Amino acid sequence: MFSVYIDKISGFIWNNLLLFLLVGTGILFSFRTGFVQIRKFGSAFSDLFRGFSLNGKKADRHGISSFQALATSVAAQVGTGNIIGCATALYGGGPGAIFWMWLSAFFGMATIYGEAVLSQVFKTYDGSGHITGGPIYYIRGVFKKSGGKFLSVFFAVAIIFALGFAGNMVQANSITDSFFTAFGVPKLVTGIVIAILAGVIFLGGVKTLASVTEKIVPLMAVIYVAGCLIILILRIESIPSAFRSIFVGAFNPSAVLGGAAGIGIREAMRFGVARGLFSNEAGMGSTPHAHALAKVKNPGDQGKVAMMGVFFDTFVVLTLTALVIITSGKLMPGVDGALEGSALAQAAFSETFGSFGSVFIAICMLFFAFSTILGWYFFGEVNFKALFGNRFVKIYSFLVIICIVVGSVLKITLVWSLSDLFNGLMVFPNLIALVALSSLVGKYR
Repeated sequence: MFSVYIDKISGFIWNNLLLFLLVGTGILFSFRTGFVQIRKFGSAFSDLFRGFSLNGKKADRHGISSFQALATSVAAQVGTGNIIGCATALYGGGPGAIFWMWLSAFFGMATIYGEAVLSQVFKTYDGSGHITGGPIYYIRGVFKKSGGKFLSVFFAVAIIFALGFAGNMVQANSITDSFFTAFGVPKLVTGIVIAILAGVIFLGGVKTLASVTEKIVPLMAVIYVAGCLIILILRIESIPSAFRSIFVGAFNPSAVLGGAAGIGIREAMRFGVARGLFSNEAGMGSTPHAHALAKVKNPGDQGKVAMMGVFFDTFVVLTLTALVIITSGKLMPGVDGALEGSALAQAAFSETFGSFGSVFIAICMLFFAFSTILGWYFFGEVNFKALFGNRFVKIYSFLVIICIVVGSVLKITLVWSLSDLFNGLMVFPNLIALVALSSLVGKYR
């Protein structure tokens, strides 16, 4: 019963407020930056690899390389939402939801550019002499005399609970559930192994975490993208009709689905925008913590790199997932009893891979969810240190490890609801600060 009320509150916040505020902020930053996502898209790729070290040599002992910052943020962005979230959006909004995902991601690239720029401008040093930064610091910076302390603390508490605790319980549950389905491994066993591996990395600090993510992210990208491309090559004759259903379904869902599905433009927009923003995290205030640590000459340089995270998350991974599902013939949007969520994704891959489909999904879920655990842990740690100092950070690490174990065996419905709620709450102070500082971001266009 409690989860029902939490769902209603969370649904109201996301469906009636945040969708419009997040997209509106993206439009504002697009104009403030002269549509930086178009003008500097090409140079963003070259800046990512030219002059920045993949092993962190361009960064000193206090920071990390630009690529490591991107890898850490992408580790958080590319998670279970890229598989399960995409399947949910397609079931609830039809193929047209993907078009609205693309549109929200286009504007989201400008938003995350602004977040990365501000995280660079307002970054500072923690008690150990290491670089730190994120929304808690630029919220304090812009509202020094008018509620800055309250808003920054509100944001910090929300992100610690949303990502560090509840969010990581959800990610752990996704791994253990997929491994139980594919291999029959007891959930508690998988959860304990994940907790031990994560704990070792946590204790190594941000340098260890960044070093791990810069290796995991390219590997998981290659495995998942290769698997999707193999399937799509075998279904190549179905791809044109899949794209047609996406574009037609965005504005006339009934032409693709028929009226019986009960899905209109409103549903396509709502599911597409919501799941897209929830996946790429643009405007949510999470990824700036990683981008603050990068050693760059100009804040705009890291802003361009940050845009690539949204591009890869939505325009590459989510799009490939959507095409695999649409071309599988398993998608029946809005039909009671039809496949949805993880079951739909597994069926779509199994249509080509057979019994290996569930194994493939389990392996990808391991990479996606584990990398997200690392990224979300770090984002929470930055805010925990800002609130309580470095002395108590091991308490936070211990609590996250406990959450991973508990989340691996827990019925996760309530945790999902709480995670959604706290995710929504942490967005408000971040967006307030972003809008207030939008003119400053415009100077780095």
